Amino acid sequence: MKFGGQTSTGGRTAMASILVAEDDQAVRDFVSRALAYYGHSVTSVPDGSAALAALSERRFDLMLTDIVMPGLDGVALAAQATKQDPAMPVLMMTGFASEGQRAQSAAGPVEKVISKPFSLKEICAAVEEALAARRSRVH
Repeated sequence: MKFGGQTSTGGRTAMASILVAEDDQAVRDFVSRALAYYGHSVTSVPDGSAALAALSERRFDLMLTDIVMPGLDGVALAAQATKQDPAMPVLMMTGFASEGQRAQSAAGPVEKVISKPFSLKEICAAVEEALAARRSRVH
C-alpha cells in the first residue's frame, strides 16, 4: 500500500508529511524529533500563523497542533486548515483540560486531543492511529 510516497511496512504507517505547530520550543523539538525518528518528514512551526503559511505552500498528510498558542490558536488553525484540505487529520495537544474539551466540542476536524505531558510512545501512537484512519478513508 502506498502512502506519503513510501510503502507501508510492518504494521507501521509509511513515511508521512507532518506539520507540527507548537509555541513551546522544547515540546516542538521533542515531538518533531520523535516523529522524524519514526520515519516521518516533519515541518515544525512556532504558531498558527506560521502553520497557515506552511499549509499554503504544500500539502501535509497530518497536522499536530497545540491548542493554546499566541495569535491564531489550534482550534481556529484546525478549522482553517481543514477548509483547505478536508482529508487531513488534525491532532491537538494541550496541557489544559478545559481547552481539550473545547477542541473536542468544536464542530470540525479534530481526530484526537492529546493531554500534556505525554510520552514519546503516546504521541507516536496517536499519529500512527490517525494516519491509519486516514488511509482507510482514502482507500
